[in-house]
Amino acid sequence: MERRTAHDFDQDLLILFDAYVHGVIDRRSFLDQASRFAVGGVTAAMLLDQLSPKFVERTVVAKDDARLAAEYVEYDSPNGYGKMRGYLARPDKATGKLPAILVIHENRGLNPHIEDVARRFAVENFVAFAPDALFPLGGYPGDEDKARELFPKLDQAKTREDFVAAYNFLKARPETTGKVGAVGFCYGGGMVNYLATRLPDLAGGVAFYGSAPNLEDVPKIKAPLLIQSAEVDERINSSWPGYEQALKAANVRYERFLYPGTQHGFHNDTTPRYDAAAAKLAWERTLAFFNANVR
Repeated sequence: MERRTAHDFDQDLLILFDAYVHGVIDRRSFLDQASRFAVGGVTAAMLLDQLSPKFVERTVVAKDDARLAAEYVEYDSPNGYGKMRGYLARPDKATGKLPAILVIHENRGLNPHIEDVARRFAVENFVAFAPDALFPLGGYPGDEDKARELFPKLDQAKTREDFVAAYNFLKARPETTGKVGAVGFCYGGGMVNYLATRLPDLAGGVAFYGSAPNLEDVPKIKAPLLIQSAEVDERINSSWPGYEQALKAANVRYERFLYPGTQHGFHNDTTPRYDAAAAKLAWERTLAFFNANVR
């Protein structure tokens, strides 16, 4: 079946889907409002399915790829509930220590797509670690709708500390050089921006369509940043002018790319919002950035 893209859907439907994905509206409200776009025998539920991720079909680096060693590992949480968990991927035949990348998921926890992204970094000769913020609530539930329902139940103050702990865990791993970069998507992009204000030794941060941190904290940023933005993403882009002004005032090294015609989530190749050309270019820029700053 021919792969559908964002251009196959009404822009107002995509905006509605974005509101659903980010918890602004619930599933029932999405289906009710999406019904006006359901024509020609297509139902609102079918539209939701068409817009939702197809993990198995879109895997780039297989879980059993012979080039890699990948496993779930636990690390200590500073929040009183013991352990956190994440997915660690590294080259199987690595000789010597490697630079590391912390991979931060969207607002659904550690789903198969983000595990795939971690493996993509591993085949590029990085140690990649993707924590699961939902682990205190049982972990990613294997279903995007259930994951979206769980995510607002997290205490975000505690979750931020769990990501700081994940960074420290990765930095101390014996197979790493101690140099760690961070990449995140959507919620994860916002977390990268936040971590840059918290971690003076962060080697570099790449934020895909992520929200800005508290602007008063921007002067604490020491790491270079690469900001990857979708053009059709008013919710995120509205905060950019203030963020950019703060970055300039603090003399933070940054570069921002705006990808024409793209939607929020354009790098996620499991959904129709994926833009192949923009995602390829953004990935090449991300690897070049990490190779320049983390190696």
